[in-house]
Amino acid sequence: MTPLSNGADAMTAPPIADAVERTRPTQHETFPHGSGSQENPHLARSLSNRHIQLIAIGGAIGTGLFMGSGKTISLAGPSVIFVYMTIGFMLFFVMRAMGELLLSNLNYKSFTDFAADLLGPWAGFFTGWTYWFCWIVTGMADIVAIAGYVSFWWPDLPLWIPGVAAIALLLGLNLPTVKAFGETEFWFALVKIVAIVTLIIVGVVMVFTNFTDPGGAKASFANLWQDGGFFPTGVMGFVAGFQIAVFAFVGLELVGTTAAETKNPERTLPKAINSIPIRIMLFYVGALVVIMAVTPWRQIVADKSPFVGMFSLAGLGMAASLINFVVLTSAASSANSGMYSTSRMIYGLALEGDAPSRLRRLTKRKVPASALVFSCAFLLGGVALLYAGTSIIEAFTVVTTISALLFMFVWTMILVSYLAYRRKHPERHAASSFRMPGGIPMVYAVFAFFAFLVWALTQRADTLQALVVTPVWFVVLGIGWAVVRRRPHHLERYEAFRRELEEKSDLEGARSR
Repeated sequence: MTPLSNGADAMTAPPIADAVERTRPTQHETFPHGSGSQENPHLARSLSNRHIQLIAIGGAIGTGLFMGSGKTISLAGPSVIFVYMTIGFMLFFVMRAMGELLLSNLNYKSFTDFAADLLGPWAGFFTGWTYWFCWIVTGMADIVAIAGYVSFWWPDLPLWIPGVAAIALLLGLNLPTVKAFGETEFWFALVKIVAIVTLIIVGVVMVFTNFTDPGGAKASFANLWQDGGFFPTGVMGFVAGFQIAVFAFVGLELVGTTAAETKNPERTLPKAINSIPIRIMLFYVGALVVIMAVTPWRQIVADKSPFVGMFSLAGLGMAASLINFVVLTSAASSANSGMYSTSRMIYGLALEGDAPSRLRRLTKRKVPASALVFSCAFLLGGVALLYAGTSIIEAFTVVTTISALLFMFVWTMILVSYLAYRRKHPERHAASSFRMPGGIPMVYAVFAFFAFLVWALTQRADTLQALVVTPVWFVVLGIGWAVVRRRPHHLERYEAFRRELEEKSDLEGARSR
């Protein structure tokens, strides 16, 4: 769980009720017990609204959109539009549940905090470590992707060199300050946004100028339905689209891990979360509609980026290099986010005694350097994947599927925590200014959707293999929890954490009355 950060000196006072503001921790208060010592100073609130908005957008635009959309279109046809819309719609409610919980108690600094408080210490342990592993697995896949993209320009360069160089570069960018991470992610996200907006503008121009490709196909929005309708590959083709598309959305919850280092979270988090539907419609649906309007879906090659294909048709000779650069920055953005989130999760777990104590140390600039280096060491596993032989693509598919499954577990824990919150603290829900739309019924609707996704993953051999392997992680976690829970200081830390939350919550309630 993440610590309570310096409220008075590191952030500008947000326009919330004075009663709530007076309960905000000062620089001398600690969370958990002892975290405010010289050895473990608080994390700094250095991420501005500009950073948070772009981090949220970057989290919503995955590498899967650039490289995986070709395969998704070949499987699902135009119905891929509804695939991305459905996933984005459902995950919006997960983010709203997370937002309501984080703002229901200003002492919550990430979803592991409210999971531990509302469900018990086991939930904080399982959620925190699983989220860490989510990004380690995703980061390994990103390192593989980065090395592959670099080889486009330097095919003779040994693959381990760009892999190790990427890890070293990102570590160097994250070590100085949290603001350095925010700036890096800001520019990474901006590259992706410019690429997608440019594609949409170019595509719309091609449609309205009646562009005809060398094969005689005419650019028209009618291409979306005139070849077999919106569901030309049938129901199972539509289902197959979910298997690949869900990975494109991992990282959407990243704004929840930035809460402890966000200025004015009461204003920036709702704004970032509420803009998710707009991002999905523009960056996913808008881009895919334009791509399939310019190029009939049957002509889109599964193993090539449709972005490259459309720019090439538009006569942009640098299309291949341009898009290769964009997907390279997209993979680097994902790896950068992974470094940030894993280091903060490990730091929080160490504060609660769920990870080695040395990992809770911060630098003078309030960066968890030990946790950062620890996570980077595991990312080197991605370099090993580069030499997995002829099965590298299979390994990549299995790794990304495992990542998607683990992220689904984290999203599920957020929703389960929401149910516990509604049961234990109805007064907080009634007073909330950022309630989750649909409430409890919508939670069960999302659970049903997750069950559908798991079933969809059983329909192909490669994703089924990942589904079978994933439970091993939870067996390992179970063993780890059995060891950790027996440590005398572990329960003491958790009880101190709960007492502080209850005291501050009672104080907030008394002053608001």
